[in-house]
Amino acid sequence: MPVLSAAVGSEIGPYEEELTTRKVLAYSAGLGETSSIYFDDSRPDGIFAHPMMAMPLEWPVSRDLRDMPAFGVTIEEQRRVVHAEQDTEILGPIQPGIRVISKGRLVAAKRIKPGTMTVSRLTLESEDGQLLSTSYSTAIYREVALQGEDTIEQLPPDWPQKETTTSWKEAIIPIPRELPHIYTECTNLWNPIHTEREVALAAGLPDIILHGTCTLALAMKEVIANKPKPRAHDVGPVKLKRFAGRFSGMVIPGSSIRVRHATMSEGSEFEVVNVDGKLAISRGRAIFGN
Repeated sequence: MPVLSAAVGSEIGPYEEELTTRKVLAYSAGLGETSSIYFDDSRPDGIFAHPMMAMPLEWPVSRDLRDMPAFGVTIEEQRRVVHAEQDTEILGPIQPGIRVISKGRLVAAKRIKPGTMTVSRLTLESEDGQLLSTSYSTAIYREVALQGEDTIEQLPPDWPQKETTTSWKEAIIPIPRELPHIYTECTNLWNPIHTEREVALAAGLPDIILHGTCTLALAMKEVIANKPKPRAHDVGPVKLKRFAGRFSGMVIPGSSIRVRHATMSEGSEFEVVNVDGKLAISRGRAIFGN
């Protein structure tokens, strides 16, 4: 069954989730992030959710939006979907004790050579109506047709023109064999191709693969640690305004990744290379505020 272009404009939510200290600490632990701002809940000002936690918080609406009958596709075809790109604007810090409200809207569907591409706009708000983040999540349904005309209601806003950069830094990050299991349980992001080898092999994969969101978060952890021009008074959560990355290849647990990044005036660009020398994350970009 094809993706139905008439589904563009469909919405789901709001969903509500209480953000507990346990959940915030678990996400940080899943990334190996032990900075006190994210991991020491005895701090006088408390802890903050790591900015990359926006991705698992928006997952329920992202998942259920494409499960709506109006969307089309069968359960078997759902297994052909790959998360292709993430572009997230961070609008406010998130701390334990609030209720996070997530909403989703399908904003684009078009034919591409591998099948059908869709774009969903995902938002997180606090219970008092403050917008916390807006994401554009691109998915590709491999070998799945689109019924109806290509329909594009909205796409991510343009990025500032990229500066020419020649000064690159590199970091090697080991990916333990058990990391997908830890990340799955710490984020509640579950797809058996990441944790169950029998399922992964049956899907045509060479092994279980690390979640793309985990690869992106590990890369951003390195980028954040090297963010441009830190200020003396910048003692709160990292002032990440926007980040994006394209999921270009697989990372096999038990190997390592190489994060290449360069600092620019207001942000960074980065990419992730897997152990085979192929890009796992391409077109990585980040903007930081004051």
